[in-house]
Amino acid sequence: MKLTDIILLSLSAALVVIGTHLTITAGITLSYPVFMLAVAILFWYRYRKNEALIKDKEEQTNKKTKKKK
Repeated sequence: MKLTDIILLSLSAALVVIGTHLTITAGITLSYPVFMLAVAILFWYRYRKNEALIKDKEEQTNKKTKKKK
């Protein structure tokens, strides 16, 4: 995992905690944008992770085909 991925995952978790606190103190209407931002960052993290996995698989298949030649 790269540093950017770690930061995105940590930020998403922190926003969930902040959103939970806001829900308890101010209600769901004020904390809704915080939860949506946390979900958006989590989706971004998953997208980056999937892209890295696809890239790794392509590199592995390229290495295997080069060895056969």
